[in-house]
Amino acid sequence: MASARRAVEAELWAVNAAASRFQTESELCRLNRAAGTLVSVSPLLLQALKLAVGAAILTGGAVDPTLGHELCGLGYDRDFDQLAQVPVTRALQRRPDLPRPRRTSRWAEIELCDDPPSARLPVGIQIDLGATAKALASDRAAAAAHTATGAGVLVSLGGDISTAGDCPQDGWPIYVTDDHRPNTSAEGQAITIRDGGLATSSLLVRRWDHEGREQHHIFDPWSGRPVDPYWRTVSVAAGDCADANIASTAAIVLAERAPAWLTEQQLPARLVTVDGTVKLLGGWPA
Repeated sequence: MASARRAVEAELWAVNAAASRFQTESELCRLNRAAGTLVSVSPLLLQALKLAVGAAILTGGAVDPTLGHELCGLGYDRDFDQLAQVPVTRALQRRPDLPRPRRTSRWAEIELCDDPPSARLPVGIQIDLGATAKALASDRAAAAAHTATGAGVLVSLGGDISTAGDCPQDGWPIYVTDDHRPNTSAEGQAITIRDGGLATSSLLVRRWDHEGREQHHIFDPWSGRPVDPYWRTVSVAAGDCADANIASTAAIVLAERAPAWLTEQQLPARLVTVDGTVKLLGGWPA
C-alpha cells in the first residue's frame, strides 16, 4: 500500500538524518564534531543514543558505540558502497597474529539528558551507531506502517526484520542466510515468526580491502580492531529488531562465549561457524 511505503520511507529518512555517520550534516556528525560540549539533539537521536548505551550496558561492552575513530582509521569513513569491497565468496581470513592494542571503552562517559533532549560526548571519541540504528529504523518503520494502515506489516532492512500488527495465518515466512542482499541464493534455513523482530549479523558481506588487508565491520571493542572470525553468521529472534540485532552483534564479538550469553538472555539463536557448522539455541527451530 502506498501509505505503508510512505510511512516506511519517512522513518528511514528521519533515522538517516539523525544517526548517519556518513551524512556530514546529520545530527550525529554534528554531535561528533562537538565532543566535549553539551549539544541539543532531537528526540529521535536521543532515542538512538540511549539504545546504543543500553546495548553496551546489556552486553558488558561487547557492543560499543564509541568505535567511530577506529572504523575510520581502517578505511570505513564513507558509505560502504564507496569502499573496495571483498567478494562474499572469498573465505574469511583469520586476523594476523600481531600485538593488539588494549583499548579503553568510554561509552559510560556519554551524557544524555531528557529535558531538554541533549547529549555530551567525551573528548576524543566518535560515535558510530551501526550496531543499533538500522534495527531501530526497522522497528520504527514497522510501527509507522502499521499505524498508517492498520494492517499487519513486516519490514526488512538487509537482514534486520521487524513486525507490527497481526501476522498472516501461517506466520511470516523468512529465509535466514549469510547474505541478505537482493538476488542472492546463499544457503540458509526457512523459518516463520509471528511477532517481534529477527536480526542477522554476518562477517561475510560487509568486508573491504584497506591498505592491502581485508577488514570487516564488527569490531572487538577492547582492541579496536575487527574481531577474529569465530562465527561467520549469527541470527537471533527477540521482542523487537533492536534487541535481536544487539544480541546477534554481541554474539559475533563474544565468540566462544556467545552460546552461554545467549542462553542467559533466553533468546532463540542460530549460529554458524566459519566452517559452516550450525548451532541452534533457545528453541530455534531445527
